[in-house]
Amino acid sequence: MDNSILPQLFNHRSIRQFTTEPLTADEVTTLVKAAQHAPTSTFSQQYSLLSITDPTLKHAIGDITGHHWLESAGHYFIVIADQYRNRQLAQQAGVDPAILHSTDKFLASVFDAAIAIENIVIAGESMGLGSTIMGSILNDAGRLIELLHLPELTFPLLGIAIGHPEHTPDLKPRLPEPLVHFTNQYQLPENFDNQLVDYDAQLAAYYQNRDSHRRTETFSHHITAELSRDPKVRAELATLIGQQGFKLA
Repeated sequence: MDNSILPQLFNHRSIRQFTTEPLTADEVTTLVKAAQHAPTSTFSQQYSLLSITDPTLKHAIGDITGHHWLESAGHYFIVIADQYRNRQLAQQAGVDPAILHSTDKFLASVFDAAIAIENIVIAGESMGLGSTIMGSILNDAGRLIELLHLPELTFPLLGIAIGHPEHTPDLKPRLPEPLVHFTNQYQLPENFDNQLVDYDAQLAAYYQNRDSHRRTETFSHHITAELSRDPKVRAELATLIGQQGFKLA
């Protein structure tokens, strides 16, 4: 049986260089429709999508993320955790909406949003588009909340730049399956160190031989560098989530 989905999934690349061609209204509608058909916790549909079309706002998001290349994408979405809409429904029905402030419901919003945005990525690739999911919108989540005028019980989670690829990078190798897939209990393999050394060598070769932005780096170096970044970066997220009405306890 011909299966076009698996090769597409196995060949995913993040795209950061786009042509100047904007997405059409029909293409945007198709991507939103794909997001809406993603699985959703208890069918509560606890997320919303914001299309960012204002150039000034897009530039401000570029400042927050540190990635102004997003401004040249064919389209830019921000996906938000959203219990505000369901609170409006509850209040109209005279039902106590207190549970919508809970950690459980915040996490449900995160799950719904993440699955929806992956559907956008997959749908976009099937349409010949490329994208990058951007957690860097959280570099200054407070400013973003103000820029987007987000009400209580909403929170920005991810951005996605999507458009027509100008350049398709080489395929980046992933961790070997034994380091991410276990049976019945969490247990790294006994030869973890050796497998990590092999993967570091594989990833180093990828970075040194790819057709652009070559550099010397391994997976081990990447993770330790992540752990060495300023702990103050995004340290205010829990406070901001609380200020938006979610009680993480």
